Amino acid sequence: MPTPLTTALVACQDCDLLQHEIVLPKRAVARCQRCGAELYRNRHNSLESSLALSLAAAQVFVLANCFPLVTMEIQGEIESTTLPQAIWALYQHRMIPLALLVFATTMLAPAIEIGAILYLLLSLRFDIGRAYFAAVFRFVTSVRRWGMIDVLMLGVLVSLVKLAALAEVIPGIALWAYCVLLVLSVAMTASFNARDVWRWSRERGR
Repeated sequence: MPTPLTTALVACQDCDLLQHEIVLPKRAVARCQRCGAELYRNRHNSLESSLALSLAAAQVFVLANCFPLVTMEIQGEIESTTLPQAIWALYQHRMIPLALLVFATTMLAPAIEIGAILYLLLSLRFDIGRAYFAAVFRFVTSVRRWGMIDVLMLGVLVSLVKLAALAEVIPGIALWAYCVLLVLSVAMTASFNARDVWRWSRERGR
């Protein structure tokens, strides 16, 4: 029989039954005693691997916003633009709501999410700055839904297909960086969940 952790409780998201958290073997899944829904699984994610993914995402995010998204050659003239320049162009053309929306969903929200996750993981790794840990964790879970890098990539790809008939379009470094960032974001989100964070917090607090 698995050994219950008397200090840790978990609630079923389907039927709300409160149960003792148990120690699981590798790759095992805990299910609700009442309805059989999955409660959690032992994925053996380490704090170091999540921190490495977050640091990589932060570096790629900087590259994605510093280098051109695309370069176009029209009648011998070469034009290139970065994402901040594209947002500024929308603002200059009096499309202020659209510019603010693009800025918030493709730059501000991802930057806040990556920065907040780095703060949480670094505070756990080095046992510093734990005073605002719970508040920052709640904040990052609410901000996460506003990041829409996948929507940006879809819009850019559709635009490239339409512009290909009018000009020679060369994907820039930032476009490839956003592709990598999209993969890193999925991996970072998968490795960073509430159960793992509080488990790491308990382990560091011993």
